[in-house]
Amino acid sequence: MPTVPGVTHRILQVGELSVHVAEAGEGEPLVLLHGWPQHWYCWHRVVPLLADRYRLVMPDLRGHGWTSAPPTGYDKEQLATDLLDLLDVLELPQVGMIGHDWGGWTGFLACLRAPERFRALLALGIVHPFQRPTLGKALQGWRGAYQVPLSTPLLGQSLMRAGIAGALVRAGARAPVGDVATYSEVMREPARARATVALYRTFLLQDGPRVALGRYADRRLTVPVRLVNGAYDLTSSRALLDGWQPNADDMTVEALDGIGHFVPEEAPEAVAERARALFG
Repeated sequence: MPTVPGVTHRILQVGELSVHVAEAGEGEPLVLLHGWPQHWYCWHRVVPLLADRYRLVMPDLRGHGWTSAPPTGYDKEQLATDLLDLLDVLELPQVGMIGHDWGGWTGFLACLRAPERFRALLALGIVHPFQRPTLGKALQGWRGAYQVPLSTPLLGQSLMRAGIAGALVRAGARAPVGDVATYSEVMREPARARATVALYRTFLLQDGPRVALGRYADRRLTVPVRLVNGAYDLTSSRALLDGWQPNADDMTVEALDGIGHFVPEEAPEAVAERARALFG
C-alpha cells in the first residue's frame, strides 16, 4: 500500500464487494474515483491541495487496488451501482464527484441515474456518454484499438501479469507522473488481471455498442459538469467530446495544453483549481 501523508484506509462491505476506501481531510465530502489501470493513489498529488477544505473519499473500483475482484460485474452500469451503494454505506446523502477515466464515466452514469446524490461532477480524461453515430465519430474508432488486446482473455491477462500497467501510465502521459510501480504490482495479481479483461470485454461487446447506438442520447444531465481532458489525450478527440449540448443543463468541456491522459498526476494544480471553482 503506498503511503500519502494524512491519508487513512479502511475496508467497507458494500453488497458483495469488500471496498477499500482511502480518506483524507475534513469538510464537505468529495468522492474521487480513479480509472484503469490505477487505484486511489492516482490522487496522491491532488490530496494535499484539497484536503484542507474537503473530506476526500477515494475508493478503489471493483477489481482494482485493494477492493475485491469478483469474476463478474464489470459492466459500467454496475460500477455506477457500486458507487451509489458505497454512498449509502458511508451515509452520504449528497457529495461532490471527481472522476478520472472509468471513474469519470461512472460519475456520468451515476449522475444520470441519481442526480440528487451529486452536487456536481468534475470528469477528467474521459468522453461523455451522449454519443451519436456520425462519420466524424466513426473515424475516431482507432483511438479505442488498445482495448482489443486488453479484452482478449489470455493476452490481456498476460499483459497485466507482465507488469505493464505502470508503463502504460507513463506512455499515456505528456507531463511527469512520478513513481507508478504500484499500479504494475497490483495489476499483476491474477484476479485483477482477469478484471482488466472483463472491464474491457464488457465495454467492447456490450456497453460500447449500446452507447454508440445512442443508449444515453435521450437522457438529460441536470448535475453541473466540468469535463477536463488533456490536449494530448489519445483516447479522446474534438469529435468525441462534442455532441453533449442537447443533453446537459450546465456543462463545459476543456482541454489542458501539454497534458496527456493522466490528468490527476500530470496537472494536479489544475484539478484542484477547477474543483474549488466547481464545489465552492
